[in-house]
Amino acid sequence: MSETTPLPAALDMRGRRVLVTGAASGIGRATAIALAQLGASLLLADRASLAATRTDVERFQVPCETTEGDLADDAFLRSLLSGARLHAAAHCAAILENRPWDEDPNWQDRFHRVMDINIRVPLALGAACIDHMAQHGGGALVLVGSVAGRTGGTSVKTPPDYAASKGAVHTLVKWLSRQGIGRGVLVNAVAPGPVETPMTRGFDATGVLPLRRLGRPDELAWPIAFLCSPAASYLSGAILDVNGGAFVG
Repeated sequence: MSETTPLPAALDMRGRRVLVTGAASGIGRATAIALAQLGASLLLADRASLAATRTDVERFQVPCETTEGDLADDAFLRSLLSGARLHAAAHCAAILENRPWDEDPNWQDRFHRVMDINIRVPLALGAACIDHMAQHGGGALVLVGSVAGRTGGTSVKTPPDYAASKGAVHTLVKWLSRQGIGRGVLVNAVAPGPVETPMTRGFDATGVLPLRRLGRPDELAWPIAFLCSPAASYLSGAILDVNGGAFVG
């Protein structure tokens, strides 16, 4: 018997080029690594340095391009879609302000910044991905929502601007799905609970989460990779709740 078992065709991402945003850390970095293990060629984007993620990915001997810039810059966003065909995109970039909103003297500016990054950017990127992928025979787009978009948050400390923005992402998934489905582009999302990332540093899961622990980035990465793969070929408009039982509905 062979020492290695080939990937099932439905999960084999060889020959497929995938964009991963927010790939410098957290869920984005883990998603890039998961997709590399499936054989995908990667285009990684983030404002922060991508050197460490690139090192992780290249261990799997897959093509990897990196580009550093601000997704809120429309020119940078357009540049991500100006190259070769993208078969899938996993948009993992987002922001969370941990300061209590009602103690923030600049909360109006903060509110607009959160909505810009967490809603306007995925809308602009999603619409552009649909146009790009439709021109090349179809594809898959995956967004990252949150349990906060389902419930308003896992604790009273969840910022209202973040919860509202993620609820909007869930609605956006459905809207984008309707735009893309007739053009061969499938749009889905995952809704994490609190995950061990730089955004959740200091969060105490004891007594708050059913599993009494935060999720790991890889526990989100594999569902995202699945949604990017041919195995999810009959799924669109879905939001997978990957939150350790924090939301059941």
